Amino acid sequence: MNSYIPECVMITGATGDFGQAFAQRFAALGSRLVVHGRDADKVAALVDSIEGEVYGTVFDMTDQTGIERGIDSIPDHFREVDLLINNAGGALGLDAAQNADLADWDAMVDMNVRSLIRVTRLLLPRMVARKRGHIINIGSIAGSYAYPGGNVYGACKAFVRQFSFNLRADLPGTGVRVTNIEPGMVETRFSLARFKGDTDKAAKVYANTTPLVAEDIAESVVWAATLPPHVNVNAIEIMPTTQSFGPLAVERFA
Repeated sequence: MNSYIPECVMITGATGDFGQAFAQRFAALGSRLVVHGRDADKVAALVDSIEGEVYGTVFDMTDQTGIERGIDSIPDHFREVDLLINNAGGALGLDAAQNADLADWDAMVDMNVRSLIRVTRLLLPRMVARKRGHIINIGSIAGSYAYPGGNVYGACKAFVRQFSFNLRADLPGTGVRVTNIEPGMVETRFSLARFKGDTDKAAKVYANTTPLVAEDIAESVVWAATLPPHVNVNAIEIMPTTQSFGPLAVERFA
């Protein structure tokens, strides 16, 4: 039994594995949905797959003015967003910093940081005015635990974590909740995007282990979002049982 069901939910990056899982779960609860993606055909297919009230919006999260136009175009019936799930984002490459592509770094900052703060800033005032709302940011354990090649992606997710906590510091008395969800290894198309379509590299990430799946993260998101409004889950760090913390690297001399 859910204690609270958000009336209207906006999901960025809704055509990805996480986003689709979130959309189906909240649609099943009866929430109205605003689903975002950058591919019009994929957004249309997602809208068609959902039973219930749903509006699809298409814009590129790396186009800052496009984000504003996309938000402004949402019809009145869907504008009062009770729950914003900042899910759009991703990683590009796994090269050491000295070899990394600067264009990939710029794109990751746009996808994971600039777009998230802009969407948040555009929707937050309405939540504050209504004294009701919830922002759930999809972070990553990469924001807390460094790993080789994680450089800018990890830094972006560290930003998302701290931004979530600082939003909380700004919002007492407003009725607006903020939660940062920090997944570990989840088998999705994430690695395929990171390795730019290299299916062999992507498959090796999940080989011979049991990773989480998108529905596991959706379960955590729905749980946090449907708690009574006086309960704020600050953060959830979630890993598969097969994943744990590693030893610190030590350089040893011959």
